[in-house]
Amino acid sequence: MIRRPPRSTPLYSSAASDVYKRQIKPMDLSTQHEPVSELFHSPQSREQWLDYALSREQISNFEENGFLAGIPILDALQLNQLRDELDKVTDPSHPGNSLFYEFHLNEAEDEGKVLFHALGAWQLEPALHDLPWSPALQMAAYQLLGGAVRLFHDQLFVKPPEHGGIVAWHQDYSYWTWTEPMAHLSCWIPLDDARVENGCLQYIPGSHRWGLLPITGLTGDMNAASATLDDRQRKALETPFAAEVPAGVGVFHHPLTLHGSTENLSSRPRRAIVINLVRDGVRSNADILADKETHNFPILPQGTTLSGQYYPLLFQIDSERGESMTEIPLAENKVSPFD
Repeated sequence: MIRRPPRSTPLYSSAASDVYKRQIKPMDLSTQHEPVSELFHSPQSREQWLDYALSREQISNFEENGFLAGIPILDALQLNQLRDELDKVTDPSHPGNSLFYEFHLNEAEDEGKVLFHALGAWQLEPALHDLPWSPALQMAAYQLLGGAVRLFHDQLFVKPPEHGGIVAWHQDYSYWTWTEPMAHLSCWIPLDDARVENGCLQYIPGSHRWGLLPITGLTGDMNAASATLDDRQRKALETPFAAEVPAGVGVFHHPLTLHGSTENLSSRPRRAIVINLVRDGVRSNADILADKETHNFPILPQGTTLSGQYYPLLFQIDSERGESMTEIPLAENKVSPFD
């Protein structure tokens, strides 16, 4: 069952809603494990792929800080298409709404604030489906994970102007311990220029070395996680790195890196898509979920390797480029524990 909390501010037009009600339900795009549009073009040569490779310096920065900002992912055409599709799917009358893993019109806990949050949009519209096959995303994920890459799940976040809600300090993997080993990576991609005033993502450098922290909430108290930290770590919360990046420019982060975002008090929206990835070989540890709410998420049986309809293989170096790419630098202290 998908939870749909009451909304305090509409994120879609009633006219658009009327159009969707007259449409036939679209095909579930999770059955398509390759791009379904011409929006993202796969490189056709070794040299073209190398154009997307991260440098050794960029990888070192990721290893040191637990995140890497400033990676171009989307061009203007791709941005416009994704904005259009995001606006469509935020309407709960979209014909594919039942496909969402989770759909929260307003997940904010503060009165008068709005935070739209949804998982599983890649199944609903062509550009949202094809984004994980962006070559810039594929190559960076391969380098940072050190092996073949699968889609874990996507997320949509919308903070409307002037009253967009917070996302509290948290680690992604604290929500993902139902999968093991920890070989995960996230790419946060804003669809609007992201600045502190409209709630850009912020990181605590080096926090990926703090170990796994307990869950303290995603949308309540911004600083709730501080209760689980020691004095040195709490001090680090006072000097976060603000990932102020233009629309379409991504930020990759480690699954243990503490991150969050403040309110959007600006006159501009702050829309973003997160692509969460795993290295091929990650398995389900679903037994720990017990009676926990999993909404419509495609949880696989205990011990099953993530694969199949909902976890497509996005990139595999041997099949994509042959075996002569040894000059591509890989993270030495990789997120992945397989090697």
